[in-house]
Amino acid sequence: MMSIIILAAAYRYYAGLAEKFGKTKWHFGILAILIYLGAQFGFGLCFGMFKEITNPGSLDETSDNTFTFVNLIGWLVAIAVVFGVYKLLERRFQKESFEKPSLEIEEIGNKE
Repeated sequence: MMSIIILAAAYRYYAGLAEKFGKTKWHFGILAILIYLGAQFGFGLCFGMFKEITNPGSLDETSDNTFTFVNLIGWLVAIAVVFGVYKLLERRFQKESFEKPSLEIEEIGNKE
């Protein structure tokens, strides 16, 4: 349930960023979802490999507990990755908008 809330928030923030800079909203919303899921998968894979290397056979035992400290750390890592990519995209879009002259500046001096 927590992941769904995080995914919805990430989608909205990325869509808002896209709208602010005149980009396609749903493309960046899907990008946010893929970044979040990729970060979760990467964290889970790294943690699973670490746990299996340090204690062989420990992954064979399954736990029915759905909320663990590892889940909390995974969410925090994924949120940090999503936020970091958001800031990178925001900086890149701002740089692009400064490099492009606006339409009003281009139309100065044009006779109609």
